[in-house]
Parts: sequence; structure tokens; C-alpha cells
Amino acid sequence: MKKKAIAAGHICIDITPVFPETGARARNIGELLRPGTLLQTMAPDIHSGGSVANTGLGMKLMGADVSLLGKVGDDEFGLIIRSVLDKYGAGGGLITAPGETTSYSVVIAPPGIDRIFLHCPGANDTFNGTEITDEMLSEAALFHFGYPTLMAKMYENGGKAMEAMFRRLAGMGIATSLDLAAVDPDSATGRTDWRAILERTLPYVDFFVPSFEEICFLIDRPRYEELKEKAGSDDMTLVLSLEEDIIPVAEQCLALGAKSVLLKCGAPGLYLAVSDRMDSAGKRLELDAAAWNGFGRFEKSYKVENFRSGTGAGDVCIAAFLTSILSGEGPERALQNAAAGGALACTSYDAISGIKPLEEIRRMIDSGWEKA
Repeated sequence: MKKKAIAAGHICIDITPVFPETGARARNIGELLRPGTLLQTMAPDIHSGGSVANTGLGMKLMGADVSLLGKVGDDEFGLIIRSVLDKYGAGGGLITAPGETTSYSVVIAPPGIDRIFLHCPGANDTFNGTEITDEMLSEAALFHFGYPTLMAKMYENGGKAMEAMFRRLAGMGIATSLDLAAVDPDSATGRTDWRAILERTLPYVDFFVPSFEEICFLIDRPRYEELKEKAGSDDMTLVLSLEEDIIPVAEQCLALGAKSVLLKCGAPGLYLAVSDRMDSAGKRLELDAAAWNGFGRFEKSYKVENFRSGTGAGDVCIAAFLTSILSGEGPERALQNAAAGGALACTSYDAISGIKPLEEIRRMIDSGWEKA
């Protein structure tokens, strides 16, 4: 019987204006979005987004037995999200909060330029973990939670709600996974002591799966600012050093208590570092701890033909990683599948249209899929 999983946390509507591929090219978003100019776009791409939709539906399309759990308002955007998830038979876990606003993001993603987001957290801000019942968790072997950095109740009061949620899950023998999202430095979450929150929460996390930029900003601000200055107007991940930047940040995550960390490093690839404590991972998952303990490797990205957008690529990368784990894959294969999943997500404007079943992803890799 398949091991069951839950993908919970942040959910929203992503609205992406589609730029003509034949339009003017720019090196960065600042060159493109100049005050006083008019940019012509095509019909917008409107899809469900956020960790629940991207990672959860990604896992489902890859073949995982996964339930989705998120919170929306009783507005038009909420109806759209429900209709999208219902199409995949995954809308049963949505919680509708009367009078609240459904979260949405406007994604500015011109071809060849790293995207930016205009984001409204909406009903995600009132999700506090108490919505998760024992009945929901009764058969779960794995619980993935995404984007607490965009969910006010998860980081208010020193993150007590998030710590309590993960402690509860670990106590039930459920394997846990945690993803983050980029934060606005001037917002409440940007001023929060995330290092302290993670120090209390990560001991209950088996798979910590943030992007390098996200976690570096939160726990190693001097390094983040140095790399940001070094990159200038370019993507920070293009100036990262494995030995001087990626590995030290991964080691900090393990020192904070995570049993393993998967750092998404943008176009260059992914880095997986595993402690020697996987024996204590959620027992329901029945993980082969001996195969995981002490593993460390950087996996380069796969070549992307017909690149459309990187929106949700990190979420789909995680979907492939977690689906691989549920399927009994070891760390090397799970890491390869994760890199492949992220590449497939870049072939469409939304996160999930380019997804393939895990078996097909394996075949693509084994047939010699070229690295970027």
C-alpha cells in the first residue's frame, strides 16, 4: 500500500502577465519596468499557487497519495482555487474562512529574467495549525508544510504555533518536511527573529527544503548582504561557491537541528546534506536511515528546452524529492529526481503543467537527459 502524505500551508492564486517572447529583452527587471513606460502583454496565466497547490498537486501528478490542506476566503479567488483542486480530486482539504480574503500573487516573470512577486497573504495569515485534526493525520506517513514565512500566525509570538505543530507531528511518528518563502525585509516577518524560531522548530523537522537565498537571509544576514552586493543586478545563485557559501549555510541548518537539508540553489542546481540522525526520522515513513545518514552532494540542474517561467520550480523540485522518498528511493536518486522536477516546471508558466509521473522522470534521466 502507498504511504500517504499531506501537503499543507500557504495557498494562493498566481496571476502571471505573459510577455511576448519576441519583445524587447532586458538584463534585469529594473531595465524592463521603467516608470512611465507601457509594456504590452498577452492574456494572463491564472493558476493556483503557493506551496499547497504547487508541491501538493505536483506530488499528486507524480503518483503520490497526497491530501492537500490550505485556507482560503469565501471570495472569487477562493472559488477559483477550489475549482482547480477539485479538477484533480484534491479540494477536500480546503478550509473556507468566511469574510476573509483569498491570498493572491501577481508574478512578473519576463523571459530570461528572474521573477518578482506582488503578494497578498490573505487567509494564510490566520492559519495556526489547530485546523489540522488527528483524523487528518491518522494515516499520514509524511507531512509537508510550506511558506510559514508568509503566514502570520506561524511566526507571531516567537513561532510558538509552528513549533507546537511540528512537535505534535514528530510525536505521532510522522515524518516532517518544511519549506520557506522569500520575505519582504521591511515586513513583520522580515523583522522576526527567524533564527530563534528555527532553532526551536528544526529539531522536529526531518527534511528542511528552503532555497539558499531564503535561508541565508534569515540565518546569515552578513553573508546574504555580501553575496547580494557581489551579484549586483544578477541572480545571487550565479555567484555562489559550494565550499564557501552553500556547504556552510547547509551546516548551519543541520546545527539548528534539521536532520537533513535540501538547498535549492536556482539555475546552478541543488545541494543535499544529511546528518547522522535519520534513524530518528518519522517512524511511519520507514526510511532506510543507513542509506541516508551522512549523505552530501551537489546536483547540477538539467537542461531546460523551451523555458517559460521559473515560478513554482522550487516547489515542484520538492514534490519530486518527497514523492521519491515516499517511493522508497535513496538520497542520490531522490536528489536527481528533484533536479529533474524543477527543470520540468520551467517549461510552463504555471508550476504544474509541465509535470510528468515519477516513472517517466526516471526514464528521462536514465536516457541521458543533458545537464545545464
